[in-house]
Amino acid sequence: MPESRPYHHGDLRSALLDSAERTLREKGVGSLSLRELARETGVSHAAPGRHFKDKQALLDALALAGYDRLAEVLAAAYDPALPLQPRLTALARAYLAFATENAELLALMYARKHEPEAAEQMAAGVDRSVGSLGRVIADAQRHGEVVEGDPERLTLFMGATLHGIAALTAGGLLDADEAFGMTEDLIHHLLHGLKPR
Repeated sequence: MPESRPYHHGDLRSALLDSAERTLREKGVGSLSLRELARETGVSHAAPGRHFKDKQALLDALALAGYDRLAEVLAAAYDPALPLQPRLTALARAYLAFATENAELLALMYARKHEPEAAEQMAAGVDRSVGSLGRVIADAQRHGEVVEGDPERLTLFMGATLHGIAALTAGGLLDADEAFGMTEDLIHHLLHGLKPR
């Protein structure tokens, strides 16, 4: 006779997301399964269905939770009283720390394979997190600290640069201490370019 597992759990949704993130970090997205998460969480195999209709719904929930955490990290690093270069450096370091510590989660967050009904939530998550960098750039433009132009495009340049450094670090091609140590120079070059002055 198969082992009977309890259906009820204190906060099953959170427990499933925590377990899913551990699996994502340790084994990758291909190893995620609602049935396996139910087993690890100690509930019946049907219990996760109350919270996630399928694996994609679970992945979308993980991505949304990642955007919430990234938004918190960036908000904690943002100090509007700082001059522009140290302000951007602090944000860049916060992003790099999150990106290197959560490489698998970040890849999932940036994946475009989300359920159509999750699109609005994903867009809001992007705006709360990465969009905050765009607001800093737009504000700096209003104060004459950054060149004129589309702030979203300028933010894309900055974000792509940071994400590239994070990917090199997560992939072991760049030492984490070296990446954090070069952040101030990186922001300096983004702000001033490579042309001799």
